[in-house]
Amino acid sequence: MRWIGQQSLKRTFAGVADDAGLDEKTIRNIFRDYINELEAELRFETPRWMGIDEIHLIKPRCVISNIRNNTIVNMLPNRDKKTVVNYLYNLQGKSEVQYVAMDMWTPYRDAVQAVLPDARIVIDKFHVVRMASDAVERVRKGLREQLTPKQRRGLMHDRFVLLKRERDVNDKEALLLDGWMKDYPELGAAYRLKEAFYGIYEWSGSPEAAIAAYEAWNKAVVPEVRDAFHDLIRAFTNWQPFILNYFEHPVTNAYVESLNSLIRVMNRLGRGYSFEALRAKILFTEGAHKHKLSRSKFERRREPDLAMAEEVAGCGVPDDAMGYGLPRGHLGKAVLTPRKGAPKAAHPHEPPGLPKNYGADIGTLRATGIRAAVSLQTEPNPDTRQRRPAGLVGGCLSRQ
Repeated sequence: MRWIGQQSLKRTFAGVADDAGLDEKTIRNIFRDYINELEAELRFETPRWMGIDEIHLIKPRCVISNIRNNTIVNMLPNRDKKTVVNYLYNLQGKSEVQYVAMDMWTPYRDAVQAVLPDARIVIDKFHVVRMASDAVERVRKGLREQLTPKQRRGLMHDRFVLLKRERDVNDKEALLLDGWMKDYPELGAAYRLKEAFYGIYEWSGSPEAAIAAYEAWNKAVVPEVRDAFHDLIRAFTNWQPFILNYFEHPVTNAYVESLNSLIRVMNRLGRGYSFEALRAKILFTEGAHKHKLSRSKFERRREPDLAMAEEVAGCGVPDDAMGYGLPRGHLGKAVLTPRKGAPKAAHPHEPPGLPKNYGADIGTLRATGIRAAVSLQTEPNPDTRQRRPAGLVGGCLSRQ
C-alpha cells in the first residue's frame, strides 16, 4: 500500500491503477490514507522569510513559501483573511517570522498584521513593476482606434517589444521600438516612464532614495498618459510603507510564480486533480524536500560587512542575524555575540538531532513535472480508453 501511495505522488492515478491491477477509485483512496499519514509525520520548518502568494487552480489559492530556500511549505484552499489568519495562528514558531513578502492583496496584509505584528511586510517588487508594463499596454490598446487595420495588426505583433526592457532589445527590435515611439508620442512617453519606474528599483539603495526617485518620476508623468498609470500611482500611494521596505530588505517570492506553470502541467497529466490531490503531490513528492538552509544573495551581499564586524569586535555574528536589518557598514553591537564556547541553539520545536525539513523545492518539482510530461508523451497508451484532450478539464474534475 505504501508503494502505491509513493507512486501516486509521482504518477497519475490512472497509470498506477494500470500497474497495480486496481481500479482508479481504490488508488485514490489509498493515496488519501497515505497523505494523511504524511501530514501527521512531516513538519516543515517555519520560514523566517515567508512568502504569501497565490496560485490558480479553478480559483485563486494561497501558497505559503520559504523565500530563503525557494520551497513550498503549504497550500491553502482559499486566499481570504480568515483562512490565512487561521493558518498563521496555528503555525508553530510564528514569532520567528521576520519578513513576509506578498502582493498587494489586503487580506494578506491584514492577516499578517493581526497574527505576526513584529514581522516586516515587504511588497514583492515584481507585482509593482508589472503595473508599469500594464500601463504601457493600456496606452497601446488606446491607440487602436487611430490605426488602420494593417497598423493595428503590426502594433499587436510588436507589442512584445514594448514590454521588453530597453537594455534587452536587439538592433531589429530597437528599430521597431523607435518607429512606434516617434509615430505615436503617447506610446513613447509611456515606454520611457515604464523604463524610468523600473530604474527606481535598480538604482535606489535605500527607502529614502526610492521615495525621492518615485516623486520625481510621478512629476514626470505627462497628462496624456496619467490615466494609464493611475493604478500604479494609487497602489504606490496606498502601499507606500510596505513597498519601500523592499529597498531595505530586498526579499521576493517571484520564484513561486513558476508554480503556476507546474500546476497546469500536473493538472493536465492527471486530467483534472482535486485541490487536495494536487496539494499533496506538490508538498509531499519524495526527493523534493530541502533539508539544508540556503543563503540568499541578499544575505551574501552583507557578509563582508558582518565579517568585518566580527574581526574588529572579536565576536561572532549569529547565523540567523545575517541580513536581517543590518545596514551596510554598520557594526551593530546588538547583533554581535561571543562565539567561544557558545553552543548552537536548538530549534524550539524540534527534538535534538532530528533533521530539518524546509519544504518542497520548487526547482525539483518543476524538473519532476517536465520529466513526467515527457514520459507521458513518449509512453504507449496502456489501454484504449478515450482520453480527454490536454487542457480540457471543464467542470468534470475528479474528486477524492
